[in-house]
Amino acid sequence: MTLIDILTQNAVAYADETALVEINPEFQLDSKITWRDYSLIQPEPGEPFRREITWAEFEEKANRFANLLLARGCKKNEKVAILLMNSIEWLPIYFGILKTGALAVPLNYRYTAEEIKYCLEKSDSTRLVFGPEFIGRVESICGELENVSDLFYVGEDCPTFADSYEKMTSYCSDKAPEIILTENDNAAIYFSSGTTGFPKAILHNHRALIHAAKVEQNHHSQTHEDVFLCIPPLYHTGAKMHWFGSFLVGGKAVLLKGVNPEWIIKAVSDEKCTIVWLLVPWAQDILDAIDSGKINLDNYELSQWRLMHIGAQPVPPSLIKRWLKVFPHHQYDTNYGLSESIGPGCVHLGVENPHKVGAIGKAGYGWKTAIVDENGQPVERGEVGELCVNGPGVMKRYYKDEEATNEILKNNWLFTGDMAMEDEDGFIYLVDRKKDVIITGGENLYPVQIEDFLRKIEAVKDVAVIGLPDERLGEIATAIIEVRDGFTLTEDEVNKFCLSMPRYKRPRKIIFAEVPRNPTGKIEKPKLREMYCGGSVVKQETTK
Repeated sequence: MTLIDILTQNAVAYADETALVEINPEFQLDSKITWRDYSLIQPEPGEPFRREITWAEFEEKANRFANLLLARGCKKNEKVAILLMNSIEWLPIYFGILKTGALAVPLNYRYTAEEIKYCLEKSDSTRLVFGPEFIGRVESICGELENVSDLFYVGEDCPTFADSYEKMTSYCSDKAPEIILTENDNAAIYFSSGTTGFPKAILHNHRALIHAAKVEQNHHSQTHEDVFLCIPPLYHTGAKMHWFGSFLVGGKAVLLKGVNPEWIIKAVSDEKCTIVWLLVPWAQDILDAIDSGKINLDNYELSQWRLMHIGAQPVPPSLIKRWLKVFPHHQYDTNYGLSESIGPGCVHLGVENPHKVGAIGKAGYGWKTAIVDENGQPVERGEVGELCVNGPGVMKRYYKDEEATNEILKNNWLFTGDMAMEDEDGFIYLVDRKKDVIITGGENLYPVQIEDFLRKIEAVKDVAVIGLPDERLGEIATAIIEVRDGFTLTEDEVNKFCLSMPRYKRPRKIIFAEVPRNPTGKIEKPKLREMYCGGSVVKQETTK
């Protein structure tokens, strides 16, 4: 069985039931805009824009895009990249790609033009689907994409260098293409990066994707009546793999565009959502809005909301204890995973274990875990070692990177690079990471990239970027800058210089001090963490 089979089953069993809902509270209706083939509920003043599709329409749209790709010569094992903000088109496009036997390649919407180009070339993508937010970036590189034969644009006013997705698919058959797929066929490439910041192309087959769906459904017991609220970007394995649990049983999903606390609570109430996956800042903001009176829970229908779970970054135990005081009837879970393990769930706390908040939990459904020393030998319980996982969701390899693959995959075990310990009850706690990735608000920052950027300042002698604890964001990027003799440098000057880099990559804190290095020339980041936060940042939960 593959994901394609599940979609077809849902389209038959629940043909006229709602599959996907898109809500955009900030959208302003424009008389020039038409939404072909979609059910559009005109919002009343003050109400969010909303549109939806049924399971039958989902299947039809996936089939139309698959047939468009096939008509353009797309063949099995080709790669088709997706560069879209969350929308009702995203998932039908993803499944349309899979229906051809091609591989879907989701791209981070924060990528610069050069990063987009790099990932397209790294993955050998031959086609790109993109939205209006990316016109400038795609146009700036489209003449350099020698292997990309098709650019499909999703939205109104299609640019001249691309083809209209809506127009082209309207001419295509809505019948499923006769492509035979098995669970061993390749399905997708997801991008991740190590501490160097260079993206690695992670190759997964259909077996891994199906296992992700089974893991999620096993952990959170989704039924057909559950409604999943999806807020994080769909290019991220966390968002999509959590949705897979609902997808497996034909449950409705709501795509909310925006993270305003009032929007989240209103969406839960209006759409009767039962399951919500949050990032730490969003949960923090919701609680703060309730405490301040901006949100009055009496104005919403929330009795059906049964599960709140968090992933993608360290989770402060104090936040969850506070949450459960406000929402005592909620089940809570936290999930650990990497894109290399097809997202969250290889380790999870379990809704039955709120007393163990702070741990990432135990091996997930169908997974095995081990904590090993530097020689790959198991450590004693209570000792710190590297966390390793094994299961059907482990990646096949890093695409076109045998050396990196061999570093992380050993005898079918995935070495996560995260340092962990197991308590007397068998619950795993993360204590540090080998990798220096900083996770802020659910996004990975790569210190080397920021350090290289800051070194362009003439007055900078040396620089180290580390993550320091932050109650709302989990961690914040902090730059320790050593100034050259005879030069002066101020925080305002550094911040002004950083305006030319993406906002989310800019250091949130600047410290002027000596940068310690060991005898081999490596920056001693553990020493810096000890100096500025009293020790290593405790990693409660991570999805990379």
